[in-house]
Amino acid sequence: MMRLLLSLLCLVATLTAPPAVAAPERYRLDTGQTRVDFIYLQDGHETAGRMPVHSADIWLDLDALPDSRITVALNARAAQAGSVLATQAMRGAKMLDARRHPLITFRSTAIRGSPSRATVTGLLTVRGVTHPVTLQAGIYRQPDTDPTDRSRLTVLLTGEISRAAFGASGYAGIIDDPIRLRILAFIEK
Repeated sequence: MMRLLLSLLCLVATLTAPPAVAAPERYRLDTGQTRVDFIYLQDGHETAGRMPVHSADIWLDLDALPDSRITVALNARAAQAGSVLATQAMRGAKMLDARRHPLITFRSTAIRGSPSRATVTGLLTVRGVTHPVTLQAGIYRQPDTDPTDRSRLTVLLTGEISRAAFGASGYAGIIDDPIRLRILAFIEK
């Protein structure tokens, strides 16, 4: 009888115990749909370019964002800057120096806030120079999914960096220093 009572108490304790702490889950980046866009002023005119993703390692915990982490590498050699001449200049030694520095990397150091209003702080390396940057982020489920489905998500990241801070200061009389970033990433488990 005592054994039965102990067994029942263990069962009740198991059923009423708080759920285990969730851990970050790995997400795969859909590189075909993801867009890494940058916007700059060239002779006072807004111009946009794009950079393809080389690799991404994404671990998210949507219930505890600070436990999440992101590492991304962009392919500087395949970057497009609007026109053929602008692209060649951007990849050249006075700007990205893509021949010597083929990748631009970002590694998150802190993610705070809520999925719809997050701040992602990390270390950005361009031309071998590393500086901290902060991006604003929103993480959303994709429109055709169930409200509880977290298997496919869309992430929007925005921010601004100084190209001169990374040594990409060529053509200063033609191209303004601040570069705006707009990244639309599609991820799935």
